[in-house]
Amino acid sequence: MDIDAVQLIYFSPTHTTKQVLEAVARGLGFSSVGHVDLTGPESARRDYEPVRGELAVLAAPVYGGRLPVDAAARLRRVRGENALAVVVVVYGNRAYEDALLELRDLALETGFTPVAAGAFIGEHSYSRDALPVAVGRPDSEDLNRAEAFGKAIGDKLKSMGSLDAVEPIGVPGQFPYHALNILQNIAPSTDQETCTLCEECASVCPTAAITFDGVVTTDPGACIRCCACVRACPVGARTLDDPRVMKLVHWLNANCQERKAPETYL
Repeated sequence: MDIDAVQLIYFSPTHTTKQVLEAVARGLGFSSVGHVDLTGPESARRDYEPVRGELAVLAAPVYGGRLPVDAAARLRRVRGENALAVVVVVYGNRAYEDALLELRDLALETGFTPVAAGAFIGEHSYSRDALPVAVGRPDSEDLNRAEAFGKAIGDKLKSMGSLDAVEPIGVPGQFPYHALNILQNIAPSTDQETCTLCEECASVCPTAAITFDGVVTTDPGACIRCCACVRACPVGARTLDDPRVMKLVHWLNANCQERKAPETYL
């Protein structure tokens, strides 16, 4: 099958998912690589041109073993018109559970035919210096695996016949998907004495949950706890230190240290 262009379509608040996709694209070696970044709040309202005649790589992080609700909603705004797709999830070294199946099914729902899938590891959003979880991932080994995955996808495409004969890839997971069980109405706090009001946190927030009026205010109902603002703050004024989060962070640090490897399906 003669395809030499790819659209990377992703939700990536802390950039780990984007890193994995860029490595996959290097492995593909296609002449044209486009980006559809669904992370910013404007993506929730934008209309996108359908993908046709190109390979799409659809990707999102994993929150609680599922796709983030906002990521799924934004991915549904991008349609495929008989386009082939690769689906990729990135999780924080715990488990991806039903997320990869959910993304595969979402791709089918929106008009794509998924021909490959992968689950990669990224530093957990809740990781911190004292309680690390998958720090520095994806690392060079992960990115090499992602690049090799891209090359294998390219080889598969070259060996494929007509689109009519393509069967969607099978992936692990259960349907109905398990219920979302994530912490609600929690948001990072700001040390107002340390904060310089640079507004960097607001610029990276995927849901526009952060506002400024002399002080930083975060809407806990809109916050998705991706911790992009925590990572982006240049003076370390943002922290996610709610006791319920800290209980989970301690559990992750104690139980998710064994290095997990990427899993790919072709």
